[in-house]
Amino acid sequence: MAILYFLEGIRNSILDALMMGITQLGGEAIMLLAALVMFWCVDKYWGYYLIGVSLLGTTLNQFMKLMFRVPRPWVLDPEFTIVEAARADAGGYSFPSGHSQSAVGTFGVIAVLARKRWVRILSVAAAVLVPVSRMYLGVHTPLDVLVGAGTAVFLVLLLRPVGEGKHMKPMLGAMVGAAVLFYAFVVLYPFPADMDPGNLAHGVKNAADLLGAVMGIAVVWIVDEKYLHFRVKASLPMQIFKVVGGICLTFLVKSLLKAPLNALFSGALLAEVVRYFLVVLTAGLGWPWMFTCVLKKKEE
Repeated sequence: MAILYFLEGIRNSILDALMMGITQLGGEAIMLLAALVMFWCVDKYWGYYLIGVSLLGTTLNQFMKLMFRVPRPWVLDPEFTIVEAARADAGGYSFPSGHSQSAVGTFGVIAVLARKRWVRILSVAAAVLVPVSRMYLGVHTPLDVLVGAGTAVFLVLLLRPVGEGKHMKPMLGAMVGAAVLFYAFVVLYPFPADMDPGNLAHGVKNAADLLGAVMGIAVVWIVDEKYLHFRVKASLPMQIFKVVGGICLTFLVKSLLKAPLNALFSGALLAEVVRYFLVVLTAGLGWPWMFTCVLKKKEE
């Protein structure tokens, strides 16, 4: 806690606002945007690489949160204060840091793949500053961010060949296996009776989301390799169309599927598994098929 108290002592309104901005770089939205741009517009295997690092990292992160159940710093030490603006985005258990894992994973992959020096420098800076911001804001301890960041670094190095189109089957197998085991863990593990029900419910939903997503990614790779073979290269206006249209379609499908699937499966976990499976199929196959048709018409 000594480091956190030091950072608490140097807080001011300008630094608070700056760190709140930096910490957003570790959010899920940044990772998804980077992965989709890579997958649709740059190199499919770069996209698979980032997705693999992210989803395997998230699975490990969520497992450790539920297994160790470490409270947030202000719960461990009631005398410690946090930046209040960060509280809303700091639910659940503290160890390890999900934002740190996501930021280091996302920007670590970009740093590894980037050809321009300035991109690598900015990526490394972001990967360092997000964990620092989590401690500055008071929502994580040094151990939280070190383990989250360390997990991401390990996966970035381990899965590097995937970015070159190698070892896709082992990675997909690991992703599906980890997601199945995590799902079984949250459903079958005898959690203590005094465990916070909100944290458990959040973990159970994450397990269902991850299982649906990784199953979808496996199907996307198989179908694209055998049948679709969509192209990532296109003119700049077409690339913008891919990104903007694809993101809008993906999030529209994600939103529209929630109510009918919950009704169909009576609110059971299977609804979340199916929803994320279909969302990934939309982003990985449905949208690429649509923009491939547009490209063919433009060429005729």
